[in-house]
Amino acid sequence: MARVCELCGKSTQFGNKVSLRGKAKYLGGVGTKITGKVRRTFKPNLQRVRAQVNGTVRRMKVCTSCIRAGKVTKPVA
Repeated sequence: MARVCELCGKSTQFGNKVSLRGKAKYLGGVGTKITGKVRRTFKPNLQRVRAQVNGTVRRMKVCTSCIRAGKVTKPVA
């Protein structure tokens, strides 16, 4: 599958992009109003890394949060 982390399964998520107009009340305005909502996608930050899995070296698509957490063991050069 494309755009999915092979370790944790993190994939594309969906949300709303909210457009606002007006000045906030705490800045002296009348308050902000929502003028539009559009669906948008949040894509995971995937990197293609060489990882050691069960003694063999293979390329994997892994998200950066898994790399930072130390779930990927990189092979010795």
